[in-house]
Amino acid sequence: MLVKWIRYTVVDRRGFERGQRKWAGLLGEPGFRGQGGGWSRTRPAAAHIFSFWESRAFYDSFMARSHDRLAAAQSGTYRDVQSKLFDHRFDVKTGFEPRFTDADLVRVAHCRVHEHRAEHFALMQEKVWNPAMAGSPGMVRGFFGEAPGHEFLVLSMWQSAAEHGKYRTERVERLSLRAQTEADVAALTGDIVDLEPSWTV
Repeated sequence: MLVKWIRYTVVDRRGFERGQRKWAGLLGEPGFRGQGGGWSRTRPAAAHIFSFWESRAFYDSFMARSHDRLAAAQSGTYRDVQSKLFDHRFDVKTGFEPRFTDADLVRVAHCRVHEHRAEHFALMQEKVWNPAMAGSPGMVRGFFGEAPGHEFLVLSMWQSAAEHGKYRTERVERLSLRAQTEADVAALTGDIVDLEPSWTV
């Protein structure tokens, strides 16, 4: 499975939201698995979209055929867009599915990792971070993906901001020391996204 993470700086919020609903046209596209997104909690103009595909071949075919027609509805509503593809490497918790109906919040972390530390980083994600997140009440499911150039995406879905907040305050510092995160990570950016139910496809 493949996830496309798209970040927009929105200038016309209402127009953008109207256009976002047009992406319901993705239903029926070969290889499309699901899409959801919402607004950043920390930056009011930032919107995030997460789109899941069975494989790169299906995604490329969609981009060549239908993408521009669907995207036209949002033309002029944002000033900056960045997107990146990540291949699924493993689940956070078990049985990841690209469903957004049972979560209110997505935490996204984008990590650029030192080349010689990439395997250690992935191992620590599996052995230290995953069990901690999976054991947190309110954490629904998650996705650990990888892109060329030692870039990783950790996507976790939560029932509420309160549940995510409990996990953060109790655990993050201790886990970070145990996983030697500072030695692995060259750059880390992230966000907390309030999911918009009307954007779910």
